[in-house]
Amino acid sequence: MPGTDDTDRTKQLAITLVDAYVRKDRDLLDSTLADIGDDTDATVSELKVFGSFLSRRVQETGVVWKPADSREAVASTVADMLPPEVEFAVITVWEAYSVGEEEAAERFTNGDPAIYLHMLAAFSAAIGLAVYKPAELISTLRIATGGEE
Repeated sequence: MPGTDDTDRTKQLAITLVDAYVRKDRDLLDSTLADIGDDTDATVSELKVFGSFLSRRVQETGVVWKPADSREAVASTVADMLPPEVEFAVITVWEAYSVGEEEAAERFTNGDPAIYLHMLAAFSAAIGLAVYKPAELISTLRIATGGEE
């Protein structure tokens, strides 16, 4: 099937990006971003799927997770992982995005799609850790995307 290798690669890169935030591993974060390069749209799309999947999972388990919790969690997840100006942009965009202000969020990115990569990967890591242990989260994402455990 054409494109399957690209799709699998994109899914793996998205999982690795979440894993970098879970582990607080800046080197892994940097190398994964380099592997993604300018082709961020597909990875952003995968990360949106992860965020939705993990949000549903949190709801199913009964863990209380409010918008304020997600803002705090994203801020703490990106803390010390990014240059200060990028960290600030990610937090600001997430605050707008998490309350449904997508138009404002888009303006705050200044056209930088990497902000969405960081924001969605940090959110997936944070919300995933609300219901899973670190290794279990990454394994669950691999299984959910049809990858190997």
